[in-house]
Amino acid sequence: MSQSSRKGRGFSGNLWRLAAGSEQESQKSCLLSPEVWRIRRCRVMAAEAEDKNEARKLNHQEVVEEDKRLKLPANWEAKKARLEWELQEEEKKKECAARGEDYEKVKLLEISAEDAERWERKKKRKNPDLGFSDYAAAQLRQYHRLTKQIKPDMETYERLREKHGEEFYPTSNSLLHGTHVPSTEEIDRMVIDLEKQIEKRDKYSRRRPYNDDADIDYINERNAKFNKKAERFYGKYTAEIKQNLERGTAV
Repeated sequence: MSQSSRKGRGFSGNLWRLAAGSEQESQKSCLLSPEVWRIRRCRVMAAEAEDKNEARKLNHQEVVEEDKRLKLPANWEAKKARLEWELQEEEKKKECAARGEDYEKVKLLEISAEDAERWERKKKRKNPDLGFSDYAAAQLRQYHRLTKQIKPDMETYERLREKHGEEFYPTSNSLLHGTHVPSTEEIDRMVIDLEKQIEKRDKYSRRRPYNDDADIDYINERNAKFNKKAERFYGKYTAEIKQNLERGTAV
């Protein structure tokens, strides 16, 4: 049989070699009847069909497994790794408890010097910025930052303590609330700090200030954005033409 006719029959691999071998034997011996050849051919086709069914089953299993993976949460792998780590930690704790050893000390023996130094540096960082979690955490971080900037005035402290005496240390019966008047220096320091906070917030703000005195050269918001882009890229080249048109002196 020719190569093209072999491909057309749909046999491949070992199955084709088995069929070709059977065909060569029948052609050489010329003793096989058409019935015997038909039986051998049916066996070959049955083996091929079995292989196809096996491949179909494997493909179906892969599709099912992939569908399961897609239905899992996005962070499933991380959660799974975390749970496995926690289980391993629990097993190690139980083993250390059975041997009468301190788990924390045994754990420290497995930590390298570089990791230990890196963790110590993280602990020593003052007021680290861990990113935004909620407004309460941001407010607490701001409070710690402001209180660390306070420099106590010991002279004023001693003078007020001598002035008020025992009432300097208030109790539930004290009436000092609202009697303290801050000095000019304290007010100036507070104003300077507030101005710094406002300046810092403006750097992180993406809001664009609206100028009421600006020329209205747009018909809608989309056109206004387009005009701003055009002015940003081509404004320096068209400034003279624009001025001539406004004055009415354009040629």
